[in-house]
Formats: sequence, C-alpha cells, structure tokens
Amino acid sequence: MLERFSDKVKKGLREWTERMAGEQQSDHLQALARTENEYGVDPFGFNLDYSLAAIAPFMWLYRHYFRVEAYGADRIPAGRVLLVSNHSGQLPLDGAMIGIALMVEGNPPRAIRSMVEKWVPSLPYVSTFMARVGQIVGTPENCRRLLEAEEAILVFPEGTRGLNKLWPQRYQLQEFGLGFMRLALETNTPIVPIAVVGAEEQAPALMNLKPVAKLLGFPSFPITPTGTPFPLPTKYRIYFGDALHFTGRADDEDSELDKKVRTVKASIQAMLHQGLKERRGVFW
Repeated sequence: MLERFSDKVKKGLREWTERMAGEQQSDHLQALARTENEYGVDPFGFNLDYSLAAIAPFMWLYRHYFRVEAYGADRIPAGRVLLVSNHSGQLPLDGAMIGIALMVEGNPPRAIRSMVEKWVPSLPYVSTFMARVGQIVGTPENCRRLLEAEEAILVFPEGTRGLNKLWPQRYQLQEFGLGFMRLALETNTPIVPIAVVGAEEQAPALMNLKPVAKLLGFPSFPITPTGTPFPLPTKYRIYFGDALHFTGRADDEDSELDKKVRTVKASIQAMLHQGLKERRGVFW
C-alpha cells in the first residue's frame, strides 16, 4: 500500500514537472541522457526518473518564484565539462536553478552533477535525496570518475565562503580553491564560467553567529532580516560564458595554477558586473 502511494506521488510530481516545463521543454526533459544500470541507478545513486519527479518544486521556483532568465545555456559543450560558478544566498538554490536551466534550456539538455560538502551524507533523508538527484561529495576521485564518464560537473570554488558571505561582500568573489583547475588539466576538460545575479539578495546575511554555528556543527549561522535563511522572491539571471580551455600540468606549482584560476575568476566577475549593470531591479 505504501509503495502504491509512493508511486502515485512520484507520478503526480513528474506530471507537475512536465506541465511547468511546457510542451517544447518537456521534450528536452525526455531527451536527457540515461546512465542508470539494471537497478535503476548509476554508480553514485543517481536516478533520472526520481530526479524528474523530485525537481517539481524547484521547477516551480525557477518559473514562478525566482522567474529565472538564463543566457547562453546552449553554449555548454557536449561531453565532459566543468561548470564553475559564483556562490551565494545562504541556501544552495543557485545550484538548483543552474541545474534546471540546463535541463530545460540547454541544447542538448544536461543533467548536471553538483559537488556537495562532505558533511551532507551525514544528514538523514537529505543524503539519499541528494544522491538520487545526482549530487555527490566533492572528492577528486568522484570528480575524475564522472568526467571520465563524460558528465557535466558543477563546482563552486568559493565553497561556503561564498554561500555565507555577509551583505557588504555581495557580488565580491571570495577566494577560489585550485582543485577544479587541477582536475581540468588532468582530464583535459573545458571550463564554462557561470555568473548568477539575484541570489545574493535572496537572504542577505547581516552577521554570522560563529559560536552558535560551532555548537551546532554548521559552517555558519547567518542572521538575515527575516531571522531565517528563507529566500525572498528575487529575480534570478544566470549567465553562461564561453568554454575556456587550459593546458599545462596538473601537478604544477600552486602559483602557476593560480594564474589560470584567476582567468576563470575574472571571467565570472566580469559577467557579474555586466549583469548588475543591465538589471533594472532586485525583484524584477
């Protein structure tokens, strides 16, 4: 009985996803590449049918709450690719919106794999959900295996430094890690820079209560105007840049890798500046 109820819920969510996608973009969803084995999942637990049902609420956020406008989603090259984006907003909804954009507006459509923090698998229920929708712990080995399988991986080199930045730091990129560049060089993978405008204002952090965060084991404990990280209905604009190709050794000195990383960072910062210049307001 419980299994029948679960199947009915998944069917209803899948139909909701397809209705919000629209007829043309629903065809995009049907064209997504399948990678599952005979058990219905890939080696990391990703299940496309589960994912298409689970994204229904995020599709609603994409269409009606954040009213996302995506520019250049058709620039993503086929095959393996690293998608490198700025990060903000207290909750990782920017990653979800990037994923929806490439599912319904990419050409070809892509189901991307996001890197999550190592503590995420310790969360009950959340860990299973994240695996089923394709998100994995961001270890170098996991990334290599996915890139060898010609997957698209979304990386936020700022990590929680970007996600939890305070209001005065909005749209100022924080320090980038070097790991994504080592992987790109090692696997001969192109990098697509991405700039997200709008997420910074969805839950602006006025302060970070570090003692409380440490007590709870969280990376931060932000205080927002609403008292919670619940997102405001800001207008999202997502910009996909041209693919960048780098050559060199993956085991180069950090100083050499940093030069390449700064190129990616400068590209994202330039798109952020342009997007901020073009937008009419935070909520429209």
